[in-house]
Amino acid sequence: MRFKVFLFLISLILLSNTNLFANNNKNVLIINSYHRGFQWSDDVLNGIESVLYNTKITSTVLYMDSKRIASPTYYKELKDLYKLQLSKSKYDLVIAIDKFAYEFTIQNYKELFTDELVYFVGIEQFSQDEVKKYNIQDKVSGLLEKRAISDIVKMIYKLMPELKKLYIINDKSENGDDSDPFIQSAINDLKNKFEIQYIRSSTLDKLKERFSSHIPNEAVFFIRFYNDKDGHLYKNSEIAEMIKLSKIPVFTTDTLFIEKGSTGGKLVPIKKLGIKSGEDILGILDTSLVIPFIKVAEDFEYKFDYEKIKEFDLHPDILNIDYKYVNTPLGFLDKHRQFVDFVFLMSPFLLFLILGLIHNLYLRIKSAKLLKQRMQFDKVLLDSIKAPIVWQDEKGRVVDSNAKFCDFMDLPCPEVKGKTLKDYIKKDKSVTISKTLEPFINNAIEENQMIIKDGEDKEYTYLIDQTNYTENIFKTKGTVTVFTDITKEKQAIKEKRKHQEFVIQQSKLAEIGEVFSSIAHQWKSPLVEIATIAQEKLYNEDGEIQEEDDKFVNDIMFQVKYMTETINSFQKFIMPSTQKIVFDINESVEEMLEIIRHNIKYNYIDVNVNVKANTNLMILGYKNELMQTLLNIVNNAKESIIKEKSKDKITQGIIKINIKNVNNKVQIDIVDNGGGIPQKYINQIFEPYFTTKKDGHGIGLYMARLIIEDKIGGTINASNTKDGAKFTIQLELTK
Repeated sequence: MRFKVFLFLISLILLSNTNLFANNNKNVLIINSYHRGFQWSDDVLNGIESVLYNTKITSTVLYMDSKRIASPTYYKELKDLYKLQLSKSKYDLVIAIDKFAYEFTIQNYKELFTDELVYFVGIEQFSQDEVKKYNIQDKVSGLLEKRAISDIVKMIYKLMPELKKLYIINDKSENGDDSDPFIQSAINDLKNKFEIQYIRSSTLDKLKERFSSHIPNEAVFFIRFYNDKDGHLYKNSEIAEMIKLSKIPVFTTDTLFIEKGSTGGKLVPIKKLGIKSGEDILGILDTSLVIPFIKVAEDFEYKFDYEKIKEFDLHPDILNIDYKYVNTPLGFLDKHRQFVDFVFLMSPFLLFLILGLIHNLYLRIKSAKLLKQRMQFDKVLLDSIKAPIVWQDEKGRVVDSNAKFCDFMDLPCPEVKGKTLKDYIKKDKSVTISKTLEPFINNAIEENQMIIKDGEDKEYTYLIDQTNYTENIFKTKGTVTVFTDITKEKQAIKEKRKHQEFVIQQSKLAEIGEVFSSIAHQWKSPLVEIATIAQEKLYNEDGEIQEEDDKFVNDIMFQVKYMTETINSFQKFIMPSTQKIVFDINESVEEMLEIIRHNIKYNYIDVNVNVKANTNLMILGYKNELMQTLLNIVNNAKESIIKEKSKDKITQGIIKINIKNVNNKVQIDIVDNGGGIPQKYINQIFEPYFTTKKDGHGIGLYMARLIIEDKIGGTINASNTKDGAKFTIQLELTK
């Protein structure tokens, strides 16, 4: 007896748990007006299911196939079939996709269902009287699909102001009847502007023939055409072919044909319609939405086919709207994606190949025994370098030097090498210089500054860099010493306010300091070593020098000289100006753009410089500082554009630099489409150390204002345009 009671209690517990689990799960029935594969309803269904995915909602889909069969007899037999299928099923919600499923559901509600709620999506008109007729007005909710018919007609007229004739295509289906009142209203609004031909009865072949020839100032507004006058049903692919072959622009109402030949329009995003429906369905099932309700889907997307827009010479910019292109031409990286991926994949192997070639070259020179103990600089290379350079062996003896070193020591270069720096100083330099140079003569330190006074008690400051070298073949080593005259830079620092100079140096380091440091302090000495090794291996060869080897060394010298000149160009760019000069604004802008040309190019940004005719471009000021200011602003614009492109808000970066005269001044406007400056920060961006960037310093724009207003006597302001930021600089013209 006790065992039976125990089994009874266990059964009750299991039964209650089963009911609990069942209550947590929801079942919905989806009745689709059309067949599987009909793209419009499939896109809506995909949107719904994307929302219901990973929920405890189970969905069952029934396809009515109303596009292909729509007779009363068919609907009666379909009702009997569904009645049999659903007799043992209970659903929490019935979802009707489009008009046929909706009308079928409410007309047969009493026979197919008990007290299930009904939700519809995709119909354009809703009648409260109709649901009252079946006494289910408290059970029916839905999302009406609104097509922007009137707006699209007006948009076509704005895109084509010379429009003479507009064809509007809408079939004679029940859905077509629902759209008809909206079409008639749009026709009445603009019928006096141009001729309108409303087509509801035709065939696809006749439409193809009618639009097979290009007629200027004519367009087609395609709403739907699934059923022709003979009752023939067309597939989406057949309709898309007609649209694509049309020789006049064809505008549509939803995203169904935007990538299949449609010129575009104000489109209903079909999948988003399904997603919005899915969110409503969740709200009904979890009782967060009050039912019944009728909503209207008013989400639209302006989309245009890039190729069609170009083919018909249309300009969506005149609409003053945010729009997107589809079928845009592929960029270089997209066109050659496989090649680029191959290059990245092969780059390690290419690196090893290059290293192998260098090693083979080294072995070739080694086997020829072209090395000699003494090192000899190429005079053309050394004399082209403005800094004094001296080469010493491990015992401190001078191997060679350039002409600038001789000038620095104030004596002619000796014909016979092998003397130390002390030998130079004893003959021609004072004791003060000797003591100053002593640490460097003894190779005690690698890098420092040295101050020397001449006979007139003027101070000159030199930056001394020493690099050790080792030559393994003949076991020799030594140092290369480079004296860089930085007197003018030191004098400029003393003449400027400490705070401003600090900011200037910080700004330079933030923009191009890493590039210059890498080139100037790390490449000069290796370049000298490369040239020296090449010359030494050639001129230390026993016997006559071959013409081919001499040409080989000369080629190396030419490349090294080119790289040296590049270093000097960067030095010139970052060197602060010490006095005002008269220069051409446009020339400074072009020089600045040349520095960042590759960076701008590979980020796919168009930079347009527009100089108004008869503009006086000559100003008196500090050229380098102005160029750095312009570079700072353009770099900020570039970063903003890259950020906007990463969010898919824009497809093409644009920076415009406009130069003109305003009130006897020259004005530079730098405008971009990078989204602009947040309005709450617009009055703070010129303050020191204020930044909106994650890794920013807050120095660049503050430095820009100091240079423009304090140093040059101009003005600089920032504002926002529709698409991005605008910086305006005004400078006094030279007199």
